[in-house]
Amino acid sequence: MTKTIAILTGGGDCPGLNAVIRGVVRSSILQHGWRVIGIRDGFDGLVNGPDVVDLDLNAVRGILPRGGTILGTSNRGNPFAYPVERNGSMVLEDVSERVLENFKTLGADALIVVGGDGSLKIAGQFGQMGMPVVGVPKTIDNDLSSTDVTFGFTTAVEIVTEALDRLHSTAESHHRVMVVEVMGRDAGWIALHAGIAGSADVILIPEIPFQVEEVCDAIRRRRETGSRFSIVVVAEGAKSASGEKVVQVGAKENLGVERLGGIAHSLARKIEACSGMEVRVVVLGHVQRGGTPCAFDRILSSRFGVKAVELVADGAFNRMVALRGSVLVAVPIAEAVGQLNLVDSAGELVRTAESLGIMLGRQKVLDAVGLKQ
Repeated sequence: MTKTIAILTGGGDCPGLNAVIRGVVRSSILQHGWRVIGIRDGFDGLVNGPDVVDLDLNAVRGILPRGGTILGTSNRGNPFAYPVERNGSMVLEDVSERVLENFKTLGADALIVVGGDGSLKIAGQFGQMGMPVVGVPKTIDNDLSSTDVTFGFTTAVEIVTEALDRLHSTAESHHRVMVVEVMGRDAGWIALHAGIAGSADVILIPEIPFQVEEVCDAIRRRRETGSRFSIVVVAEGAKSASGEKVVQVGAKENLGVERLGGIAHSLARKIEACSGMEVRVVVLGHVQRGGTPCAFDRILSSRFGVKAVELVADGAFNRMVALRGSVLVAVPIAEAVGQLNLVDSAGELVRTAESLGIMLGRQKVLDAVGLKQ
């Protein structure tokens, strides 16, 4: 029987989103003969509209290597707390019933939601209200539980690693400390993976509160052993041992969404004061989310898209596609968003970093810290 499948991309953009869309469209049409429609700008397209576009084979031709999302996205469009102007001020209202009605007018048999923790929580809530939803995990932060990895993460790590490779030469030439701020919100996966791959000397992540004195001591010891430069990678959500976290805009001032950023500049001032070395800051920002996805993410995204269509065919709703080892499985959305996937501060990857002499901000490590291999 012919079905109509709707798909939307929510939250921050991410390398591989277009590959998922392409996977859903090609699998739906070529394997099942189904119609696919795309909802523009995340859940906003169901709040205001519905705002949709037909997705046929021509619509997805050539988009596999493209970054971003051809459907557009929004990280402000939570229908259960939607910003609405009332009497000259912005308030948050529940417009979920409007979304349900607009979805019904589409005549769609299922909605595939491609998103991170926030978007999938919304999808789970609509699933409980009777909407037939299937989730696809997306985030460069890799902080979604129930899946070994999310697409977009590997591309982000490669982008940061390349930046670190380039910064080494200029840091060494000028005898400077380079403090590189990376994304990840409350998870340190990008900082830890890229820091190890890019031969960082210090890696600071949210899961391990750091002491500035330890960071400065590691830098001084490097200088004493003949290394007159250092590379410090700091995750945007990293916190000091006193619990201090740097934010650009607080949640109250930003409609419930805390905007992180600025820790690199704060840390740089402290390192400069305690080490006496010249410090420069590089904030990679949205460059980590933009551009073409790497081969791994293109393949994983394509697999996720095809698997999502299989779940729709099986009537397995309120499930999220997940990677376990080398196999794709389906897990309840509620399980996937129940808790964040965070770095284990005592795990193998952290132990590897410290065994390599990398300072993680919490203690002195090897006497030979700073000697690059």
